[in-house]
Amino acid sequence: MESELECPEVYIKKLMGDAKSILKADIFTFTHKLPTSQPKYSYPVEWESVAVIHLTSFTRWWENLPQETRKNVRRSCKRGVQVIIKEYDDDLIRGIREVNNESPLRQGTPNGYYGKSFDETKRLYGEFVGRSDFICAYFGDRLIGFLHLIYRGEVASILNLTTSPSHFDKRPANALMAKAAEICEEKDISYISYGLYNYGNKHDHSLRTFKIRNGFEEMLVPRYFVPLTRWGRICMKAKLHRGLVGILPPAVITIGLRARAQWHRLVAFISRRSSMTERPNCNRQMKCSNPSAGSSA
Repeated sequence: MESELECPEVYIKKLMGDAKSILKADIFTFTHKLPTSQPKYSYPVEWESVAVIHLTSFTRWWENLPQETRKNVRRSCKRGVQVIIKEYDDDLIRGIREVNNESPLRQGTPNGYYGKSFDETKRLYGEFVGRSDFICAYFGDRLIGFLHLIYRGEVASILNLTTSPSHFDKRPANALMAKAAEICEEKDISYISYGLYNYGNKHDHSLRTFKIRNGFEEMLVPRYFVPLTRWGRICMKAKLHRGLVGILPPAVITIGLRARAQWHRLVAFISRRSSMTERPNCNRQMKCSNPSAGSSA
């Protein structure tokens, strides 16, 4: 949302009085817009861990980065990566599709954007046209990464950051983050958010490490959960609204994530093998016969 949710009780009453059950919602949840960190309402509340950069200046952000991250940004430039803001047009959509279709997996899980048609891709990424930028990393004329940045007043939210696995050595993700910070300083934006910092009890994961190395810190903001139905009240009492990563112990989550990643890799491998066409046999006797190995012919 571009602004903070006003008068949440209006939405709650509407949802609870929805006789046709159009949305079939059991729990209504909302949070405050950054940088608000104190609860304003008396609804049931829990603290949400958000990944945030408090951007006072690009220079200060840059100087506080780890040395390795700054090296990666410079390395990206030296290896020929150019980062620009690109208009959301058909050419960009085709480039986004190529990046998304490079691998059916992302971080060990199915890539939800893999195999999407041109029209589907255009619809998925075009929701915030008019208050967003596509920051794009190019190697030559090929798109190798993009960062979708949504503007919300003094806050900019990273909705999507995707890079090409085959060009990982060029560190496009670090170059994209540096450009995003530079653009936000030019627009007098004070906060850059990028999803969650901690995902329930799943503490150590590659995305969290990337965020830390690029200057993101944890900010706790209040998230409200309002049960709308009897089932919603039961779920909240049982803490089921937190999902598995909010209920299971960290050790169990780690084992489960590893097993899930292995399973998805196996499924992807089998899918690739089954989709391969049989290689034609050009050495048929009716055409031209090649001597067998070890033959004296």
